[in-house]
Amino acid sequence: MAITWTDDTIEAGSGGPLSVRLYGKRSRSNAVPLVLHLHAGAFVGGSLESGQLVACLLAEAGATVISADYPLAPAHVFPEALRATLGALNTLGQNRGRWGGKKSPLFVAGEEAGGNLAAGLALIARDRHPGLLAGQILISPMLDPVMGTCSIRSADAGPVGCRWADGWHQYLGSPEKAAHPYAAPQNSMRLGGLAPALVLTAEDDPMRDESLRYARRLRESGVAVQHDVLTAPTGWPCALACPRSAAEPWAAALREHLVTFFAATAASRLSASAIHPCRPEAGTGAAREKFVHS
Repeated sequence: MAITWTDDTIEAGSGGPLSVRLYGKRSRSNAVPLVLHLHAGAFVGGSLESGQLVACLLAEAGATVISADYPLAPAHVFPEALRATLGALNTLGQNRGRWGGKKSPLFVAGEEAGGNLAAGLALIARDRHPGLLAGQILISPMLDPVMGTCSIRSADAGPVGCRWADGWHQYLGSPEKAAHPYAAPQNSMRLGGLAPALVLTAEDDPMRDESLRYARRLRESGVAVQHDVLTAPTGWPCALACPRSAAEPWAAALREHLVTFFAATAASRLSASAIHPCRPEAGTGAAREKFVHS
């Protein structure tokens, strides 16, 4: 399927607009998912171009995709990228008709560092805007700054010269921020009430173990989760930033997981609407997390 895109901007709060790339056809149908997509780059790199592959796969799976170019570290440390992407998410939620149907289901999606931001946005949405998100899509997400898992060690991704360790260091800015759940979702003690999640990793993915742990913790907290470990070799997460990887077998498998997840969340929404046709969406009632000050 040939996917075209157009360049645009989206308001993102006090930091000003973000550059975005719109993938897929604009549709006024409320059945078409609207996805805010965030690219990889270990918090310090990446671009709209490097996010092309995953954004195209999301569009091929039936979504209208807004891929955002968020602020990068070290010039912008936590929580600046999260604040900017939250502003973009709020704009999408309040103005869905500009990009899709007025009631299009809204998703966040990201790979690697973008997966971290997507998971952080899902936590914030639960705390501040319950009912805003229909789902979260986390692909090889960076979730744990400790980087002590077997899959990380097997990749020889130690603290010296490791792009992900360096990325975490520059993104957090100071060690104490690693304890904040919006910065490191793996450390969150409260995962209940989050939007349904699709968590994907691969056998040769350095983020495999933290991805699987997060999926397990989400399920144990009552969150609807789909997850899978794709067969190696994939070259994840680096291969996710390469458009030529669209021809790899794992790209087709990733697309099918996206199709299944969109269908499952749509069926869940229809079922909930039939059972509670007039019931407003409610929050968790738990205390909201606060952003740390940079």
